[in-house]
Amino acid sequence: MDFLELMTKRYTCKHYDASKKISDSDFNKIKECLRLTPSAVNLQGWQFYVAHTDEQKKKMRDSISDFNQGRFDECSHAIFICANKRVTEDFYQKVLAKEKSDKRILKEELLQAQYASRKGFTELNSETEKDLIAWCGKQCYIALATAMYAAESMGIDTTAVEGFDAKKVDAILDLDKKDLTCQVVLFLGYRSDKDSNVITNRPKSRLDLEDIFVEI
Repeated sequence: MDFLELMTKRYTCKHYDASKKISDSDFNKIKECLRLTPSAVNLQGWQFYVAHTDEQKKKMRDSISDFNQGRFDECSHAIFICANKRVTEDFYQKVLAKEKSDKRILKEELLQAQYASRKGFTELNSETEKDLIAWCGKQCYIALATAMYAAESMGIDTTAVEGFDAKKVDAILDLDKKDLTCQVVLFLGYRSDKDSNVITNRPKSRLDLEDIFVEI
């Protein structure tokens, strides 16, 4: 299936079949796609918290807005996508060390140039903590799209969720001590037969090309 076909077929799932669970092998593919998601200056200023067991979902349920709790209960997995709100020197060095071990950058002078460039560009976007969260949050939405279409390519349905209480997520997961804050949540699973949002019932609607594209 080419990407345009994925775009055409995917929709936002409103009701999941709670009896159907994503296999470990399929979910591991989604995790690997998330790991490979591009980010500005390869900072990778994110972490992904996964809830799929009954215990894990019970722990997080109160952070989900009441109008989303039903589909949270029904879905197979939920990913809480979290952005860095501080970048420490240890974090810069961790990313740099991984680039070196992956043989992305071999020469020491190039490693140092990469470090200076990454740190400099990050600091341009982090005059305040709020600025850095906004910048890393943009990268989190790239990861969100990656996971949504990776899932679609495997016949797995998704719902991107902003109806949640970020402060509650941060508190439950103790994210402040980890220099993180939750930006968005993704539910994943398999649609229920009662899901009325399927494409056959509710066709996609988007503005026409001429409404959104302008030749410069």
